[in-house]
Amino acid sequence: MLRTLLTATTALTLLGGSAAAQVSTRPADTPPVRGGPRAAAASAGELRVGQTARGDLSRGDATLSTGEYADHWTLAVRRGQTYEVSLSASGFDPYLIVRGPGGLSEDNDDDPSARGSRDSRIRFTAPADGEATISATSYAARETGAYVLTMGGGGTPPVRDTVSASTGSVQLGQTLNGALASGDARLASGEFMDSWALRGRRGQQLEVRLTSGAFDPYVAITGPDGFSAFNDDDPSADGSRDSRMLVTLPVDGEYEITATSYEPGESGAYRLAVLEGAGASKPPANPVRPSEQASPGGAIAIGQSVSGALSAGDDTLDSGEYADTYSFAGRRGQRVAVQLTSSAFDAYTILLTPSGEQFDNDDGENGTDSRQQLTLPEDGQYEVRVTSYRPGETGSYRFSVDVGAEPVRQASVPGGARVFAVMVGVSDYETQNDLPFTDEDARKLAETLQREGSLNDASLVLTNAEATVSGVRRAFERVAAEAGPDDMFLFFFSGHGNQEAVAVSGLEPDGKRESIVLADGEITDAEMGRLFGSLRTRLSLLVIDSCFSGGFARNVVDRPGVMGLFSSEEDLTSAVADKFQAGGYLSHFLREGMAGQADADGDRLVTAGELSTYLRRQFRIEVEDVQSETQDGQRNYQNLVIDRGGVQVDDVIVRLPAVQNAAAGS
Repeated sequence: MLRTLLTATTALTLLGGSAAAQVSTRPADTPPVRGGPRAAAASAGELRVGQTARGDLSRGDATLSTGEYADHWTLAVRRGQTYEVSLSASGFDPYLIVRGPGGLSEDNDDDPSARGSRDSRIRFTAPADGEATISATSYAARETGAYVLTMGGGGTPPVRDTVSASTGSVQLGQTLNGALASGDARLASGEFMDSWALRGRRGQQLEVRLTSGAFDPYVAITGPDGFSAFNDDDPSADGSRDSRMLVTLPVDGEYEITATSYEPGESGAYRLAVLEGAGASKPPANPVRPSEQASPGGAIAIGQSVSGALSAGDDTLDSGEYADTYSFAGRRGQRVAVQLTSSAFDAYTILLTPSGEQFDNDDGENGTDSRQQLTLPEDGQYEVRVTSYRPGETGSYRFSVDVGAEPVRQASVPGGARVFAVMVGVSDYETQNDLPFTDEDARKLAETLQREGSLNDASLVLTNAEATVSGVRRAFERVAAEAGPDDMFLFFFSGHGNQEAVAVSGLEPDGKRESIVLADGEITDAEMGRLFGSLRTRLSLLVIDSCFSGGFARNVVDRPGVMGLFSSEEDLTSAVADKFQAGGYLSHFLREGMAGQADADGDRLVTAGELSTYLRRQFRIEVEDVQSETQDGQRNYQNLVIDRGGVQVDDVIVRLPAVQNAAAGS
């Protein structure tokens, strides 16, 4: 489900009992986002720990904005306590939603502990005291039927036994017991200490509490990049000796929490709690340089970085997140990197193209940043909405639109005259009927590649009487010897094709061998396979525009880096493309595609995927009704055959020259 912008402070809510919670959009690989109900209904009842409740989804129930019926149950929760709720049903696919105090927000479709089960189960730790709303609903809209809702838990997380220093770990939401004693590690100033490891992530807000009746507690936390914080007394409790610290983690990584005492030599039992910290102190915002000053809604240039803040009063997405909007001018084919970083919230960006296409992104190089890298699909003004993953999050951020890097597989492909080609076309035959335009197909392809600056001077064109069997073999060997590991080799043929009966085998399961017909003889699919086996190029492309050409795929496209394009299936004929004054449809569209028509994203690269898509589209438009037949007269239609083998969709067929006066970064 895509997110759209509403006016300031507008938000969807999920109603039930006394709780109202905003509903956030989830990534594309999770089930649909649950919105607010169209019509509120009374709560299905109150839940208690240990209770099993029965209910029924039916018409007349509250309805989520995405069309699912829902019963809303309430549960009194206490901060730090862990609960488990499960929903089972035989008449529909169960789905659970939990919303509550302190930002509690959990959704679940399937029980993660029961493979193959459709039941739903959520285990959560309450971040604050209050009332939670548990919604029993279905995965798909309008599903109905009876269900069973079971409420478990209600206790604090398991308490550890006392452990020796530097041997324990702690998780968010956990409370554990320990003791300072002789034999523990000591600080340089003489205090006993226990250390607890915590895996944290950037932007996570913690409340760390250390309490003891035996000594004056003192707690500290250290982490990556020299991060440290410490506390002696609970600032919210006058006269208390307990220690309470609120902190926001600056980066993802391993942190160490130290439980110690204020005075050296103190010992005794203690309790350490690590909870989600509402109101934890946040790192100061980075200073804004003059070049980074920009107002939300204003223009930002590619290469510019700006600082800002999400806050109450900003525009709001329909799912409740605050959003600032920026725009930049882009050109088709430009690569850009859109990045949003924040230590205060989980960053999320929404990019809208001039024509309204939407690209969302939640994740960047670490889990809470957002980074989109894409090739712009059109010229015009682009809009980026800077927002958060969850509703209501606020805080400072840094946002940039930079020149994007070319993908590694494509960046390694050099430009210039790197296509080493043998292009063969035969129109004049002594033993078969002549063909119009097939010799021109080879010449025109050479002219096209030369005009685009991609054809190497070592390439050869052979037509009509030049295209003998020995002449083609020598040309192949000569050009192949010149082509290196950074180059592309192309063998192109337009003319007659032939089939003859052979023994049935793994390579010829139909009992027929295919060949191209030259001026004085034929080259079979098996021989073509041996010729291609001698190549040592980055990528090799076999293009055959002839009858029965699809039969070459099995013998040639059987090794890494080889791709085949064939004008028809192996038992069907190919037609002359009189409409385009070409010997064949594949020949005509190949020239257009390699000249740039196949460059779908405008990045001046024609990839294997782009060329395949372009050729298929053109065949569907122009060749769909062209009739074809087998050797024994069975009628069908001419169908293009493309076999990429081990060639990936982003492998480069040809790098086109830059457009004159193109902007940097294209």
